[in-house]
Amino acid sequence: MKTSFKIIIASLFFVQCLSAQLDFSSPNTEQPALLKEMSSKVENGDYENITSILIAQNGELIFEKYYNGNNESSLHNTRSATKTMATFLTGIAKDQGLISETDKIFNYLAHKNQVKNPDSRKDNIIIEDLLTMSCMLETDDSNYFSRGHEERMYFIEDWTQFLIDLPIRSYPFNPKPAEQPYGRFFHYSSAQASAMSEILQTAINEPLHKFAKKHLFNPLEISEYKLDFTPTGYLNTAGGSNYRSQDLLKFIQLCLNDGVWNGKQLISKEWIKLATSPKANARSGVDYGYFLWLEAFGKDKKHNSFYMSGNGGNRMHAFKDLNATIVVTTTNYGNRNAHSYIDEILNEYIVPVLSSMKD
Repeated sequence: MKTSFKIIIASLFFVQCLSAQLDFSSPNTEQPALLKEMSSKVENGDYENITSILIAQNGELIFEKYYNGNNESSLHNTRSATKTMATFLTGIAKDQGLISETDKIFNYLAHKNQVKNPDSRKDNIIIEDLLTMSCMLETDDSNYFSRGHEERMYFIEDWTQFLIDLPIRSYPFNPKPAEQPYGRFFHYSSAQASAMSEILQTAINEPLHKFAKKHLFNPLEISEYKLDFTPTGYLNTAGGSNYRSQDLLKFIQLCLNDGVWNGKQLISKEWIKLATSPKANARSGVDYGYFLWLEAFGKDKKHNSFYMSGNGGNRMHAFKDLNATIVVTTTNYGNRNAHSYIDEILNEYIVPVLSSMKD
């Protein structure tokens, strides 16, 4: 009786381990007609400069194709999609008791001796303000006239100093944060994401890229990548690092798995829930968590997704209701239609296929 119970427990643990990782066996060569049509359009250039599409459901890779001279070993610069690295690393650091989203940022920036545009309100900026792109500083990448636009930041050596030197923003054309959904005013800003690196490195007291390798990359068996760094030597958590498509799929699958990989809790379930819950409204129909976008897809827009997103239409999606993850990499940087292409691919092809396979 005891032996049978042990066998059952062992079997359940084995199933849990399988469900918490990805099976990268070659996908079935016979693909649904919709995915064949999608792939043909990519190959014909109807959807420009796409370099890879990977789709997994129930932990199994069901579609994997590379385009425009790329292959399984290619490294992809997915630009701002890797802002979500700061989310993962903050969660791991919090789980270790080293930091909290409610901490004030200047608890970790005391070494910044002088701050321009001094204002006592700056002392109240917390880490969650940066994770949600909603801090009170005047930084907005969607407005080239903003003092905190990322193109101005790149000419400054110290990117964190660039952020905290900015003045407090006003809201002449928008409702104030208290009048906004979730009580926050969203303004997309790479400077906010970049500052998380120095804050985290101060909190953990070691180079952030080494912390990432130890607690994230190694457990996920990610060994081929190219990291990007700021001029002052911090890991660039605003974007720019390069990863293989399969490894990008691991990152978003880790979120779908509530932080579990190979039976081990790499990031707490509580943190993943915080990160993937709406904290600010980005625009109509789109909310924002901790460096993650929240939006519904499919022809009927009934399938909610949280996703990593970067310039050119680079996307890493998770759909809880479909138990599915998707990676699309591109080099379509600066193309105004880039994200529209990916939305169409998701709505017209991938989500309908996943929905039918789930049913």
